[in-house]
Amino acid sequence: MPALYPGGILPPYMSSENERTLILVKPDGVARGLVGEVVRRFEARGLKLAAMKLINAPRATVERHYEEHRERPFFADVVNYLCSGPIVAIALEGPNAVKAARSMMGATNPADAPSGTIRGDLALSIENNIVHGSADAESAAKELAIWFSDSEYV
Repeated sequence: MPALYPGGILPPYMSSENERTLILVKPDGVARGLVGEVVRRFEARGLKLAAMKLINAPRATVERHYEEHRERPFFADVVNYLCSGPIVAIALEGPNAVKAARSMMGATNPADAPSGTIRGDLALSIENNIVHGSADAESAAKELAIWFSDSEYV
């Protein structure tokens, strides 16, 4: 039986509204030593780490992740960038995890991201915007299956 919060209720990540989402701390975030700050923010919000790993992303994995953008002009640059250094792949879970994580990240372009968001506070440019997060529950399921096997979840 999981530990109960005060008042005898279950922790939020044990509720029936529980979902998982993928977060990638990109090479710029890892190089700048921001992994701990990114994780701290998500945990402070109440999201739980379900899996996490530091990896040099294989090109085939990154290409599979961005498959829907293969024909776009930026595809090669995005793939090259994510393969340029270590990344941290994180599976977060909790109520409305996808929406919560997306709002915490802020707009893709840090210039448009409000203060208080990860990108608004920490990102330098649209190319170096610290994190990737799943866009919706369907994308999250697909992306999580690319980055994590069932045996990697805690």
